[in-house]
Amino acid sequence: MAYKTVNPYTNELVKAYPDATAAEIETAIATGDQLYHQWRDEPVASRAATLHKIAALLRENKDELARIATVDMGKLYTESQGEVELCAIIADYYADHGAELLQPTPISSRNTGDAEILHQATGVLMMVEPWNFPYYQIMRVLAPNFMVGNPMILKHASNTPGSAAAFEKAVQDAGAPAGSLTNLFASYDQVSQIIADPRVQGVALTGSKRGGQSVAEVAGKNLKKNSMELGGSDAFVVLSDADLDKAVDLAWRVRIYNAGQVCTSDKRFIVADNLYDEFLKKLKASFEKLVPGDPMDPKTTIAPMNSQRAKEKLQGQIDKAVAGGAKVYYGNQPIDLPGQFIQPTILTDIVPDNPEFYDEMFGPVAQVFKVSSDEEAIQLANNSELGLGGIVVSNDAQHGRTVAEKIETGMVFVNSFLVSLPELPFGGVKGSGYGREMSQLGLTAFTNE
Repeated sequence: MAYKTVNPYTNELVKAYPDATAAEIETAIATGDQLYHQWRDEPVASRAATLHKIAALLRENKDELARIATVDMGKLYTESQGEVELCAIIADYYADHGAELLQPTPISSRNTGDAEILHQATGVLMMVEPWNFPYYQIMRVLAPNFMVGNPMILKHASNTPGSAAAFEKAVQDAGAPAGSLTNLFASYDQVSQIIADPRVQGVALTGSKRGGQSVAEVAGKNLKKNSMELGGSDAFVVLSDADLDKAVDLAWRVRIYNAGQVCTSDKRFIVADNLYDEFLKKLKASFEKLVPGDPMDPKTTIAPMNSQRAKEKLQGQIDKAVAGGAKVYYGNQPIDLPGQFIQPTILTDIVPDNPEFYDEMFGPVAQVFKVSSDEEAIQLANNSELGLGGIVVSNDAQHGRTVAEKIETGMVFVNSFLVSLPELPFGGVKGSGYGREMSQLGLTAFTNE
């Protein structure tokens, strides 16, 4: 598997990395297993200071880490800086609260003596993470499991090896013991071998449905606990009583953030018929103002896709949708720049028999639908094979909540930009996977209860 950084803006090969060897894999597992047994004899709170140090180092090196991520996968430099800060927030949260949240849970029983549930470490974990948030995806798993006492092995995406190496170095520089986090430039066959090793006790994956199915199959065969955070084709529901300007301001930012390459960002905009026409006009006006260019330039407001492969896949989906009857309301024109750009695009008239109706479009494409009632909006939102996130917009927060509770998804926000914070559980249902990361649920995802 070729691990290499190709700058998505210049198309230049920055650096290639050697594949992991069998000896490196064995060392990683053995070192992690040794550390697991060492950590079992140490109090959870003893690891908090190191996790705080990791957070501090991330902040101290924020600009350089952000540059590495932007060169790896193309996101706006300011977005990369924000990602580094979010990682530090997550690390600090678990350092501050991990020991308390892992305290034994007492059980009241009339039929026996005192009882309690202990939350104990289980062993080495395998992490399989994607490119779109190259640091945050790691930290979501690392911070809670570092406090629990589960050492981790990382297999990152093949196009973000620079970010993987930089994150591992930050952990090492913070003084974390060897084996706390070991980055391996491993192939998927090697990942399967690692999962099968009896010293490895769990697998956390964020990625595509296909990738999740493949890794979950290996984990199931070897009876290894696993969590799957997969894709999303999330609904953004604009109810008939919504403030249209607020709805559009949320909508364009949600769809364009990270060049639209966010699992939890809304991709299907379901709009009440009394607001539909004006919503389209205003969304188009917002898209027209976006400026493509060098993601390191603060004047740039729309970044390139992460790779040529990703651009070609998304363009193919747009073409397929149009051939199937969808209409291009705006966009779908070439951008005269060398990078992997897709012009922000608005598609309408996508019906259930369109070949792209159920597919996730992972990039700056908004699919807009018109509905005549709350019930129709809920039905359309739930007519999906995926269910990761979502947003409902209403002038009446309780009205929005009532609709939000009926949407089949892992998390939903009312009148708010989607956020990812350490105290909030993160994960999906249906084809978007199972299990939760972050919050107390993520902290105990790989514990022995």
